[in-house]
Amino acid sequence: MSARYSAFSPSRIAAMNARQWYVLRSSWPRILEIIYWPAISMITWGFAQMWVGQESGGTFTVAASTLLGGVILWDVLVRGSLGFSITFLEEMWSKNIGNLMMSPLTPLEYVLSLASMSLIRLFIGLVPVTLMAIWLFGFNIWSLGLPLVAFFLNLIVLGWSASLVVSGVVLRHGLGAEGMAWIAVFVLMPFSAIFYPVSVLPEPAQYVAFALPSSYVFEGMRALLIDGVFRADLMLWAAGLNLAYGAIAVLVYLRVLESARTAGTLLSHND
Repeated sequence: MSARYSAFSPSRIAAMNARQWYVLRSSWPRILEIIYWPAISMITWGFAQMWVGQESGGTFTVAASTLLGGVILWDVLVRGSLGFSITFLEEMWSKNIGNLMMSPLTPLEYVLSLASMSLIRLFIGLVPVTLMAIWLFGFNIWSLGLPLVAFFLNLIVLGWSASLVVSGVVLRHGLGAEGMAWIAVFVLMPFSAIFYPVSVLPEPAQYVAFALPSSYVFEGMRALLIDGVFRADLMLWAAGLNLAYGAIAVLVYLRVLESARTAGTLLSHND
């Protein structure tokens, strides 16, 4: 490892976050978009479930609360992943990525700056949406308490792992691969058991679901909302898978970064 990778500097991470925050706050459409899509998703599904409940003679049932919980937690995964990827793509679009990769900024510092910025973007969208869910439907995701932390951490780490691999692919192959930032997480959606249990899936699809940390999180959410039981075993499975996938994602990113440095594609992407 070269000498410039030997020292870790929180100040360089803070500097990157300051730059990224200036870009975000200077454009109100960017902030509006962060809130808009999760709000539309939550409102649409919430009213759909309210209508189904009314037609079936009930009101806002437990099943409806699991659906809204699924919508909000799925958005944690999606927005966490997109927040990471879009912050990275901002540097690609501004043709600044080559300058950053040749600066004293280490790969770890850059990844941590992307992760911390994704958290900022996530909470900008998450807090208003959860407050709207309380106001419109009486559903309070924060009432889940400490288990919500386990759900959140497992989903956000999965999103970061997927985005880190995508960032590596874009570094190596250029902006022609940027569409992967939008599809990387959504390809997991049918197998993540967001709105239905894993048992509903065909048997081959269940094997895929059991390999995804997200499916354990959503099964755990339903167990907590329906049965009032926190399934620590499911969270441990999710955490174990996340550790494995996170390690693989870091290795892939570092390997691709070195390949891009050797091939000179970091600078060619800035042309």
